Amino acid sequence: MGYNPKLVKRLRQQQSRGLGVGLIVGCLLLSMTYVTVFRTDIDLLSILNSSPPSSPIIAAPTDPPAVANMTWFRQLDDEDGNPPQNGQSAAAPSVKQQHLPSTTERADVVARRRSKPLCDLSEYRTDVCDMEGDIRIVGKGSATVMLVPPNGSSGTSESWEVTPYARKGDRTVTRNVRKVKVKSLQEHEEAPVCSLHHTVPGVLFASAGYCGNIFHDVADVLLPLFITSRGFDGNVQFLVANNQSWWFYKYHHILQKLSSHELINYDHDDRVHCFKHVIVGLRADRDLMVDASRSAQGLSMLNFVKFLRSAYSLERDRPWTAGGPPGRQPRLLFIARGRSRRFVNLDEIVRLAEQVGFEVVMAEPSFMDVGRFAGTVNSCDVMVGVHGAGLTNMVFLPTNAVLIQVVPLAKLDWIAANYYAEPAKGMKLRYLQYEISEEESTLIELYPRDHKVFKDPDSIHKQGWKKMGEVYLRKQNVKLNVNRFRPVLEKALQLLKEKAEHTRE
Repeated sequence: MGYNPKLVKRLRQQQSRGLGVGLIVGCLLLSMTYVTVFRTDIDLLSILNSSPPSSPIIAAPTDPPAVANMTWFRQLDDEDGNPPQNGQSAAAPSVKQQHLPSTTERADVVARRRSKPLCDLSEYRTDVCDMEGDIRIVGKGSATVMLVPPNGSSGTSESWEVTPYARKGDRTVTRNVRKVKVKSLQEHEEAPVCSLHHTVPGVLFASAGYCGNIFHDVADVLLPLFITSRGFDGNVQFLVANNQSWWFYKYHHILQKLSSHELINYDHDDRVHCFKHVIVGLRADRDLMVDASRSAQGLSMLNFVKFLRSAYSLERDRPWTAGGPPGRQPRLLFIARGRSRRFVNLDEIVRLAEQVGFEVVMAEPSFMDVGRFAGTVNSCDVMVGVHGAGLTNMVFLPTNAVLIQVVPLAKLDWIAANYYAEPAKGMKLRYLQYEISEEESTLIELYPRDHKVFKDPDSIHKQGWKKMGEVYLRKQNVKLNVNRFRPVLEKALQLLKEKAEHTRE
């Protein structure tokens, strides 16, 4: 079956060729049979050495911004909503195919394969194989994706092992992700017979790893899947390794918006699926960020949040304005946490927010009902939460709303900035950051004030992510000093009013 005309570039029609050109082509084909092409092996060791380590405390691609006890960052996007980019990396040029006579077409396919590796393993977060041609996929048993040479010609023998999950440097998690073998066959006859021909492209990825934590759900799967498949406008077939049915039910609004086809459970499907275009693995940039310069469609993080609003039918794309209905106050959402890093004096903080001029909402994210909580977030103009995965729900806020991140003790400047502050800018949110004092941490009830937990946090970090998390993330709760926190809420209200006045102008 042929290409889908909406999704795949039409093959250019060969123009008539004169006899002289035909002779040249014939000579070229004859000479190509004697050419031996060698492929240099990829130095996997150098790739691993250049990749950031798995601990986000150590693996800092950029220096953290200076953060005072209370600071706010203005929106720094350009007018189109594109976040500042750290470096420009051009996308690989697409290879255009031609309808040529059969022998020339075979030679052209072989030549292109020899000039371009099947897979790109150079990215620190993910491996991606973008393949065009006769591609056959077998999931159950072999976990193999094969690029088959045209009948009557020979191809090159290449083989790659790919982890189709966008956190390849984290060996703790990737050892639980099913590896996929990608290879090109030398002979057409080696290929298994097709059970099912697909007229749309395929994207193969894994839903394992840290799935279940909303930060990783978005950063590791949903956002990379959006970057990789959005250009197909729903006409794409997903093949899923490590399939977790509950996870796909949880995010079915998003997945059904990205693909109009029922997903294939790759691990348990013993059919041979045949495609003309397949992408193995997902393209990804930094966590919760999109580099528009690397996207063929120029996608940005703002495009992603607008897509989410559409998927969940969220009504608000802009926050409260001062000239709105009489009596309408801006809504402020406190993200409630059930165990650690929770506000222990939430009632007192709520009264403060009401005094400043907010209508206050308190809510804890629902593990399965994402749509309901997305609606709650979208109805608010300011969101406040202690550092943690719950802040990822900022993707549902209206454009130009305000995010306030409360950073607990732990020397978490880099994580706070790179996981939430910088991404917030890409979403066109206004961002405020509040760092608590020792007196606002419940750790003072567990450790003496001269303990290294307070005096030398670096010594705790050096013991590894597990130890750091045990002390600073799981044992610590927050008791905000309302007098110290008041200016932050007042600044948030001021930002909303300033934006409203700017909009009226």
